[in-house]
Amino acid sequence: MSETRNIAIHVPVLARVEGEGALHLDVRGGRIEALSLRIFEPPRYFEKFLEGRDTAELPDLVARICGICPVAYQMSAVHAIEALSGIDPGPWVRAMRRVLYCGEWIESHALHIHLLAAPDFLGYDNAIAMAAAHSEALRRGLRLQALGNDIIRLLGARSVHPVGVRVGGFHHAPAPDAVAALRARLEASMPEAEALVAWTAQLALPESDQDFVSVALRHDAEYPMNAGRLVSDRGLDIDAAEFDRHFEERQVPHSTALHCRLHGEPYLVGPLARLNLNADRLPAATRRLLDAAGLRLPSRNLYHSIVARALELHAALVEAVALLADYRAPGRPCTDAPVRAGIAYGCTEAPRGILWHRYELDAGGLIRAARIVPPTSQNQARIETDLRADLEAFGLDRPDDALRRRCETVIRNYDPCISCATHFLDLRVTRS
Repeated sequence: MSETRNIAIHVPVLARVEGEGALHLDVRGGRIEALSLRIFEPPRYFEKFLEGRDTAELPDLVARICGICPVAYQMSAVHAIEALSGIDPGPWVRAMRRVLYCGEWIESHALHIHLLAAPDFLGYDNAIAMAAAHSEALRRGLRLQALGNDIIRLLGARSVHPVGVRVGGFHHAPAPDAVAALRARLEASMPEAEALVAWTAQLALPESDQDFVSVALRHDAEYPMNAGRLVSDRGLDIDAAEFDRHFEERQVPHSTALHCRLHGEPYLVGPLARLNLNADRLPAATRRLLDAAGLRLPSRNLYHSIVARALELHAALVEAVALLADYRAPGRPCTDAPVRAGIAYGCTEAPRGILWHRYELDAGGLIRAARIVPPTSQNQARIETDLRADLEAFGLDRPDDALRRRCETVIRNYDPCISCATHFLDLRVTRS
């Protein structure tokens, strides 16, 4: 005999997630026999929108895919086109692109830590409920998020869906006085970023010990962001052009969100995966904070992702300050890219993990086919695996309200974009 309960979830005043979905559990004998995270968010077919468009339009178009991480989409796109064109935009463009990416990491990580994840770990339904007892923490989060947005605005002309990026560089170079003013603000914010790492490290995070595959970019000298080879802790070491030989993205019957697997297995991308694989590439000041936090790496506790985000936020702040030192505007902020037919590949690290692009171009520079694999599809199978292990350890005999809250905590810990979201509206538990 089985029991099925449908639970409608009220969306709070400050919805921590956007989108529609459900989790269905089939529990038998105290074990999960079947689990499916169903995503109802309609597919947008964005890749089809790109067909027939000129590569000059590409940066502004792909920036519209996500309001939180538009820079990641722009960077993967322009790197792909430039690699096919055979151009090197030069050290100034490369440095400023990294600064732009730092801004995105800062704003995204600050938002997720303070407004999305922290309420889960402090026992609140949402950030508004958390505000009375933790008002200064929330103000810190908003200040850091605004700082990241201002970095994006400096180079992108606006903080949401920026328009300053082009193939070959930027449409404009910021004025030195504007850069100096922002750099001073970045330096002044360093103590808050340091305090944030300590604050996340002392949170009462759930215990978890799982065996998972970490995948991230790896660069010879830098913490991975906008360059590197794709690596894993199981021996993967490939160029972005080899992605399809090892990774497979597939449709599953229960969800509009695609699932991507590495050699047939789920894997993790994002802050904790990057930290597990690249802690030795952190700036020295961030490594000292890592040591003080007492986080042992590689971590097998996926809830350590919030600490990894705080460490990456600090690292991005350190990088941005260093890259903007002795700033000088170039004579021209871009290099012209010759039009070439062929297949272009690009891969960079969005705040939530690796973002892979593939474009087929004709001789006129028009896009004939596009494929974009975002971090969300790459973490989907891993989320379902995590839910199964975490819920069984948590206890499946608990009330459905407790299970629902735990499920949301697990999913939000990944910060998936569906679209940029996971506050699922229905939990169905079948017990027998």
